Amino acid sequence: MSNINICQSCSMPMEKPELKGTNKNGSKNDEYCIYCYQDGAFIKPNMTLDEMKKLVKEQMSRMKLNDHLVTRALNALPHLKRWKVEAAVQ
Repeated sequence: MSNINICQSCSMPMEKPELKGTNKNGSKNDEYCIYCYQDGAFIKPNMTLDEMKKLVKEQMSRMKLNDHLVTRALNALPHLKRWKVEAAVQ
């Protein structure tokens, strides 16, 4: 089984290149997905970890994913690159 990159903001698996966000120069970003990061910046730069948790939970529930997967994704968020930086600042 190959390693799949996950977005370091929302924890979404980036299984396909088209799911990767973009850098300022238009190249693909390996750390953040297209829903979180475009043109070298976060789409919602002022989003908090709690807001991301709410968004991820809503999206995963809408997709009818099981509760175990939702819980795993929510528990992973504080350990991702974007949120570690926020935690270190506080």
